[in-house]
Amino acid sequence: MAQRAIFAGPQVRRLRRKAELTQSAMAARLGISPTYLTLIERNQRPLTARVVMGLVEEFGIDPAALKEDEAIGGVGGLARRLADDRFRDLGVDREEVSEFLATAPNAAAAFARLYDGGERGVLPEDDPLSASRREIERWRNHFADLDHAAEALADQMRLSRGDIGSALAERLREHHQLSVRILPQEVLPDALSRLDLHARQIQLSELLPPASRNFHLAVQLGQLEQREMIATLAQGARLPDEAARALFRRHLEGYFAAALLMPYGRFLRACEATGYDLVILERRFAVSFEQLAHRLTTLQRVGRRGLPFFMIRIDRAGQFSKRFVGASSARFVAQDVTCPLWDVHRAFERAGETLVQLVALEGEDETGAWLTLARSVEGSGAPGSSRFVVALGIEAVLANELAHSRGLSLRPQDAQPIGPGCARCLREGCAQRSLPPGGRRLAFPPMQRGRTPFDFADR
Repeated sequence: MAQRAIFAGPQVRRLRRKAELTQSAMAARLGISPTYLTLIERNQRPLTARVVMGLVEEFGIDPAALKEDEAIGGVGGLARRLADDRFRDLGVDREEVSEFLATAPNAAAAFARLYDGGERGVLPEDDPLSASRREIERWRNHFADLDHAAEALADQMRLSRGDIGSALAERLREHHQLSVRILPQEVLPDALSRLDLHARQIQLSELLPPASRNFHLAVQLGQLEQREMIATLAQGARLPDEAARALFRRHLEGYFAAALLMPYGRFLRACEATGYDLVILERRFAVSFEQLAHRLTTLQRVGRRGLPFFMIRIDRAGQFSKRFVGASSARFVAQDVTCPLWDVHRAFERAGETLVQLVALEGEDETGAWLTLARSVEGSGAPGSSRFVVALGIEAVLANELAHSRGLSLRPQDAQPIGPGCARCLREGCAQRSLPPGGRRLAFPPMQRGRTPFDFADR
């Protein structure tokens, strides 16, 4: 299947000017001719996969930055926002929208972000959770120093052997004089783990399954052995207060733990050898589905990158409790609501089953399709805790070799259309619609009733 063409002339031109390079100098670094670079910058030629990889390796950019128009739905997405009643008197036509997006993509993205924020309401900029998430995305959820430190420790501990839990406990005992003790629920009624320095114990609840026990022990090792590195990263973060910094530190500790249990080189080789088979990877590294999903969003080592997955976790109300975009260009998961036609909602009723679905965002320019994999999980890893659904997603054009795509059509025309929430979705005749779309005039034909309570005009 041919990959979708990417026209990103303005983005490439801004990158070149920021690096203070002539067209000849940049073309030489990318291994192309200056003439070809000129055509790219004028949007007369698309970026090839080789040029995209050259931009990533030479300039360390986020590949998603080359598709800024996709983040707002292209010309169609921007035109939809400008069709709002508040701008109707301006008479902005599609040609003007296209010119705005081509010549000033950052300004267009800023307008779209402001419009979307005013439409749905946003948390304050200094909200600790939002601030921590922004910092994680600023790093694209890849912390190279922590990854290398975890990989070195895993090699030192020989964590490739079968009983990972015993190896972690042995490290804690020999290097930190801490023993591991499993306690009954009535002894730890309100906690899953606790560090008791007086007794020199790491106390774990009996409710924790083996994968969660290992993760808690790995987190403890990160707190003890990488305290300085984690503190440095947190101190240098762009965060408004200590609450946001504490959330960010907690993420870094979990990041180290996952990198220790799934060391980068060995884990990526296993991903590639198995076609990213989630079941095999869970068993091979003795991790949970959620731990595995987290790790798959972090594989961005320079010169040794994995596939760019996004990962979300939602509750039964469709609210996001986790969202990691990483190197993925899946900006549609940045919305605060999800579409009921997406199988992430069905996964709550299919415990233990991985639901595979090809989806495409409705109502925007053609942005291709996404292969998504969703499974329900226990929130804390302990039986009886809150239930969530964790979903992974990757662009269909990158999913050909995945074990979970075998026998499945990856053509965009075969994808299930999903929307960005009813209030922003322009799909007509959707039986799941619960709200009319904003910025559209409602229509009530006197002689008929449609499939939904809300018929609406194009403008």
